Amino acid sequence: MSTADFEIKTNIQISKPAAEVFEAIVDPAKMSNYFIARGSGCLEAGRQVMWSFPEFEGEFPVEVKKVKENELVTLTWDVEGTPFLVEMILTPRGEYATKLTVTEKSTAAGQPSIQWLKNNTEGWANFSACLKAYVEYGINLRKGAFDFMKDNI
Repeated sequence: MSTADFEIKTNIQISKPAAEVFEAIVDPAKMSNYFIARGSGCLEAGRQVMWSFPEFEGEFPVEVKKVKENELVTLTWDVEGTPFLVEMILTPRGEYATKLTVTEKSTAAGQPSIQWLKNNTEGWANFSACLKAYVEYGINLRKGAFDFMKDNI
């Protein structure tokens, strides 16, 4: 990455062991409680899955690159014709907490990239907060949160 490239990075601490956080990330049934409407399968290395979101039409392909149980998930997904690498690192913080770092790598700085940076930084911060609420408290923060976007479809 050059100094002129943009990269997204978010961090959050979740008060659950890494195994619980990991399962909530790789299992589409759990992920549908805080992020996607539906996923075609579990996140497993070498697999392509399709994600659908409640606020967007269609399905979005996700290529799972690497999975290391309770530690790492890397995937690529297509953002308006450009595949971006997403890395999720789980770092244990004692027995009962996990630091989640989500990084989406990188794109050349410029006007179209500024919108990507804004939208996806908001998106991964929202993903992290919704994951925390779901794993810690069983709350789906995303439910209904983006219904206003359906008006633009």
